Amino acid sequence: MTTLAAAATVGTGLPSASIAGKSPTSRSRKTSAIPRRVLGKTGVEISTLIIGGVGGMKQPPTEQLDPAELANTALNAGIDYFDTAPSYGAGQSETNYGRVLATRRREVFLATKTGNRSYDGAMKEVEASLKRLRTDRLDLLQLHGVRAKEDFTKWDKGVMRALRKLKEEKVTRFIGVTGHESADAMCRAIELFDFDTILTTFNPTPRRRPFEELLLPLARSKNMGILAMKVMGGGYGSLALGNPIKNDPIWYHDAAPRQAKAETLIRYVLGLPISGAVVGMSAIEHVPVNVDAARSTRPLNAMQREKLQARMS
Repeated sequence: MTTLAAAATVGTGLPSASIAGKSPTSRSRKTSAIPRRVLGKTGVEISTLIIGGVGGMKQPPTEQLDPAELANTALNAGIDYFDTAPSYGAGQSETNYGRVLATRRREVFLATKTGNRSYDGAMKEVEASLKRLRTDRLDLLQLHGVRAKEDFTKWDKGVMRALRKLKEEKVTRFIGVTGHESADAMCRAIELFDFDTILTTFNPTPRRRPFEELLLPLARSKNMGILAMKVMGGGYGSLALGNPIKNDPIWYHDAAPRQAKAETLIRYVLGLPISGAVVGMSAIEHVPVNVDAARSTRPLNAMQREKLQARMS
């Protein structure tokens, strides 16, 4: 897991809005130096640095790390977007967040996912997620993990029917889609269905170029809230100097023949027109490091991004 990661965004041209249509708490304004941007057509303003549901957040509490303390520390620092999924730690990630949300739900933009493609399966999975999260409402519910050979013909009467129903019933305010396997499949998903947001992968490696060159412009044309992941390559964060150059064997984690400074990878993402980036954190000490990177880095320009792409190819 990377020890330094963050992200920010360029402006969307939309007016600022708060998480729940109200001004953030005075504590949030005082403690947060993290840039904030609008999440596309949702109109909601979020912290551009998002705490991910993997890393420390999917682990059971130990003497070394209490994930609830990690989440509280992030929230106190101004990271008010929590990302999770029922598959992260077999529900442990949601359970950990639930300990924080039980008393601080109004301070958080909460996003989870469903990987089930059937109507009944998705409805049951979301019901279980809500119980673990100790809430009766979500801000964002996402269809999890679009595959390269996805059968989209089953979505309309299956998982999309469930997502639309849950949005109509105000169980979730917005619906989104996630994926990192195929840019073409992700393009097809947002062409066929109306989503508010998209969570996908951006970094300088050749493998991720189609997501930037094909998917990003299409999502922008639809005014979607665009969220980044795998900024450091995922897994061991092998794109960043100081981390193992060989990543773990999980197929969707990235590596490159040359590494770059974590700050440079952050600046790469900063140069893209996105709304925010999900960052896994495995220690409380990572929170202030990531916050500092998010507030102090400047984006790479187009020429600098191309140079970094060439270096890491």
